[in-house]
Amino acid sequence: MDIKSASFVTSMSEYQEKPPISLPQLAVVGKSNVGKSSLINSLCNRHKLCKTSATSGKTRLVNVFLINEDFHLVDLPGYGFAKVDKAEKIRWGKMMDDYFQTSTKLFHVLHLVDIRHEPTQDDITMNRYFRDMGIPFTIVATKADKISRGARMKQIAPICRAMLVQPWEVMVYSSETGFGREELLGKIGNLLKEAREIDSTLDMPHE
Repeated sequence: MDIKSASFVTSMSEYQEKPPISLPQLAVVGKSNVGKSSLINSLCNRHKLCKTSATSGKTRLVNVFLINEDFHLVDLPGYGFAKVDKAEKIRWGKMMDDYFQTSTKLFHVLHLVDIRHEPTQDDITMNRYFRDMGIPFTIVATKADKISRGARMKQIAPICRAMLVQPWEVMVYSSETGFGREELLGKIGNLLKEAREIDSTLDMPHE
């Protein structure tokens, strides 16, 4: 899949499924400072589509982007940010839970983890949430440029153990170098195609 166009649609503090939110949705989730905004910019080949910051916890809203006039990419608030009070953490958690409970357009989640570190308890809790909810997801190990190629497989092993996935199911990515970009775009294209095929089957009249 090639991304030929990408544009910002809207930000929401409370998710509401009404126009212009009407297309299939791919959500991007991860802890604060895992590189969600950088990955989105890299995938879309747009340096300033999604605001990046050296400060963790920058994304505090549900941000929606239109990709190829064909589907929505949904950037959710980063979890596990220590430097906010308990009430704010609860608000962020509710915002994400409301999204996952409410969205009827979501077809897949990209769950980002930092390849340099073992998944945190927040990562594991989020992943368990997807499993309990029956939400399909793909683990994307970000910041691959920060370690050597030889160290990547070693670092993936604890990610697999914590997230209960196989090594070949983890997609390694670097927003800095573009490593893994074509592979991830190909997977997104296939997932979108599968989602549309399922929808068309469900929409067929039954005798």
